[in-house]
Amino acid sequence: MFRNTAAIVLVIVLAAIPASSVTAADETAAKQADPIRALVERLDLQRYKATIKGLTQFGDRRQGTDRNRAAVDWIEAQLKGYGCSNIARIKYTYFPTEAKRPSGPPIAQNADTTVGGGRYRGTRTHTGVNVDPMLQPDPKLRALNSQPTEPGAREEVYCTKIGATHPDEMYIVGAHMDGHGWGEAANDDGSGTALVMELARIMSAPDVKTERSIRFALWNNEETGLNGARAYVDQRAALQGKEEPAGSGRYPEPRWLGMVQHDMMLFDHGMPRADGSIPPEQRPEADVNIEFQSLAKAAEGAQKLAWALYTANEAYATDYPAAVGPHMTNTDSTPFMDLVPAISVRENERGREIGAGWDPQWHQPSDVYATYNDADFRLGLNAAQTTLGAVGRLAGATLAR
Repeated sequence: MFRNTAAIVLVIVLAAIPASSVTAADETAAKQADPIRALVERLDLQRYKATIKGLTQFGDRRQGTDRNRAAVDWIEAQLKGYGCSNIARIKYTYFPTEAKRPSGPPIAQNADTTVGGGRYRGTRTHTGVNVDPMLQPDPKLRALNSQPTEPGAREEVYCTKIGATHPDEMYIVGAHMDGHGWGEAANDDGSGTALVMELARIMSAPDVKTERSIRFALWNNEETGLNGARAYVDQRAALQGKEEPAGSGRYPEPRWLGMVQHDMMLFDHGMPRADGSIPPEQRPEADVNIEFQSLAKAAEGAQKLAWALYTANEAYATDYPAAVGPHMTNTDSTPFMDLVPAISVRENERGREIGAGWDPQWHQPSDVYATYNDADFRLGLNAAQTTLGAVGRLAGATLAR
């Protein structure tokens, strides 16, 4: 309480001083008063866009292809370039006929509802996955996406910011890097992958310290049924909080405190019109959707985590507000949600809005970088501001003096 009061007083005092009189020491003091704001201000729209653009060089990054494997390698190289530590990979196998499915409530749909995802309302329009290559008008992109998927070995990469005082406790920040539909998967989910990568870059800076650990994970095989996230849970859940080697103070899998998933960040143009068309511009009332799943075993903690992001949005997001809802579904946080507070951050509600056709680029050839404008990209940046602000607070982030 007293630190917050001091921060407010400091801001008021600095605002009253002529700009020419504000010294470097004053700016340093302001950053120390609220280090989270200083971290959020390191986010940059052009960098965020450039990271999305970098991901699109691999086309739709469909799992089980050379372009997917090249994208995983590229993501790892970028993380290394950012100075990220403890970079590792999850390795698993995927076969389309496997019987296992993500844990939690059913995610099947019928004409009127998504189970756990809310009831459809208003105008709906067609959704689906494009499988026709000839609907992609760009011949170079069509050729890039032409290699079909094959079953077998899969990999996904993550890195970890180690907590200085509680290295045995961790928040997971995730997004899936694979896509399909014969586009560039720029929004689904280049926008979420770039967000997580940008947060990893900022939190890995040498002057940033956190009390608790943060893991930045880029899942694979989301589009086939959350298989990459489920592989992580299968392999790592039982390792939580185990010191290795004993007495070393090292925890290969710190105890999970919360999981925040990011999937489709850019497009909130509103409900389909009566004729099924979508408005061409970002709607003025666009917002960052934060969802928990009310049917999950860890729903109470997930709701608290969702409101922590909402509060951070109020404090740090520059353009778009946040909305909290109980209908998280069909996302990589689903395999976590019965084990740890898990939430999803999106452009719209996954079930009753995206599932009802609110994003016409979803799994379509039109999901390419050129489709989106700065108002769209800025919605994604605001989601990044929201998560960085919340996780920075929860993990106890500070800046070196």
